[in-house]
Amino acid sequence: MAVLGAHVDQADPIAAATARGAQLAQIFIGDPQAFKGHAVGYPDGPAALKQAAQEAGITLVVHAPYVINVATTNNRIRIPSRKMLQQQVSLAAEIGAIGVVVHGGHVLASDDDAAGFDNWRKCVDRLEAEVPIFIENTAGGDKAMARGVEKVARLWDAIGGAEGGDQVGFCLDTCHAYAGGEELAGLVDRVRAVTGRIDLVHANDSRDAFNSGADRHANLGQGSLPGDDLVELVRQAGAPVVVETPGGAAEHTADLDWLRERLG
Repeated sequence: MAVLGAHVDQADPIAAATARGAQLAQIFIGDPQAFKGHAVGYPDGPAALKQAAQEAGITLVVHAPYVINVATTNNRIRIPSRKMLQQQVSLAAEIGAIGVVVHGGHVLASDDDAAGFDNWRKCVDRLEAEVPIFIENTAGGDKAMARGVEKVARLWDAIGGAEGGDQVGFCLDTCHAYAGGEELAGLVDRVRAVTGRIDLVHANDSRDAFNSGADRHANLGQGSLPGDDLVELVRQAGAPVVVETPGGAAEHTADLDWLRERLG
């Protein structure tokens, strides 16, 4: 049985995971929409959170802030993004997290995509990866670095040339894939053919239609995504699973129960 979890509030992720019957808690460290003020907010600090998670048998994952974009050619965003990603990795190591999920980012409309892939190579080359990063596929944007398997393949070719590139992981988001134009059937094999790995699955239904480009999550079984294909993807991936669906403990518990029932 896969390890199942949810994205929860950072204040007390152990209590939040327990309330959902989850074995894993994904959290932000600090404001996901800001470049400053990131610190572990758990009472008594990161060491206490690490110990509490170990005692409760809860796996921790950190989701990096949404503002991070290490691919961009805009120095005013790329340079702070690199610094923040390093900070997030270091904080994740302090709390004993298994990795840091980070979006693939994008380049400017006037840029060649190659510049963004190379910026990722430079970022990975300079990163002191105390825990691995898990690059997540995204739903929209013609200039996105990780929309669709074809773009992910180019990204992996680029980071493969960096020191530590072989340690970079991949987070597969089902809503992002479907909304980004990738059928879920056979997707695990297509992703592994280019990355060699899937380290985490974000199991989210999609509010919007296939290939809509819209990053709008729905609760499992309540969106447009084929439920049987989602379940089979989770089964084939064999990786820890996080639901990032709307609502709180009750809704997440229902989503996790929906998944458990179908996984058997």
